Amino acid sequence: MMNAVIYARVSSTNDRQSTDRQVSDLNAYADKNDMVVVKTFEEHISGAKRNEERPVLCECLKYCIDNNVDILLISELSRLGRNVDEVLANVKLCKDNHLNIFFQKENLSIFQADGTKNPFLNIFISVLGTCAEMERENIKFRLNSGRAKYIADGGKLGRKEGYRKTLEQKAEEYKNVIKELKKGTSIRRTAKLCDVSISTVQRIKKDFINKK
Repeated sequence: MMNAVIYARVSSTNDRQSTDRQVSDLNAYADKNDMVVVKTFEEHISGAKRNEERPVLCECLKYCIDNNVDILLISELSRLGRNVDEVLANVKLCKDNHLNIFFQKENLSIFQADGTKNPFLNIFISVLGTCAEMERENIKFRLNSGRAKYIADGGKLGRKEGYRKTLEQKAEEYKNVIKELKKGTSIRRTAKLCDVSISTVQRIKKDFINKK
């Protein structure tokens, strides 16, 4: 039996998204293919972040390499990252350390059944990444175009004058930040874990922690 590790990621840092489906599907795949899942890593952070800004992913890859894990299971390529260069860098790291990765949605892996490298993987990643970048540029263009038309028609951007979030709204939106601060996590570390700015963490600390 092969030893397997699961890595699951969602972009949202609150409860709007969950890694449960990814983990469940990958566990089912492992069971079906006689793999033993020895550890599961779950991360709530944007896939657009650089590799070094994704602490759970870094911990996952290090664990797999240090413990000679046979295969890393990921639901789809985009979970590894949205930037082509970052994804290719992770793939190269795994290739160099003979760690296989299986992407369930694409049904692709770094190494084939006979142990040879998959010759199509890098091409697939590059093409998929280029298409994703083009789509992001198209979305940005449409948003900017719509914004320009709205302003030209007399519309005003930004929050309404005098608008401020209530403490209840902040507590709900930034509950993960508050949770980390209460545990004693540093401001900088909390910002990284919760995918928010340092200034946001400082404001939340002032509103909810320092008042107590």
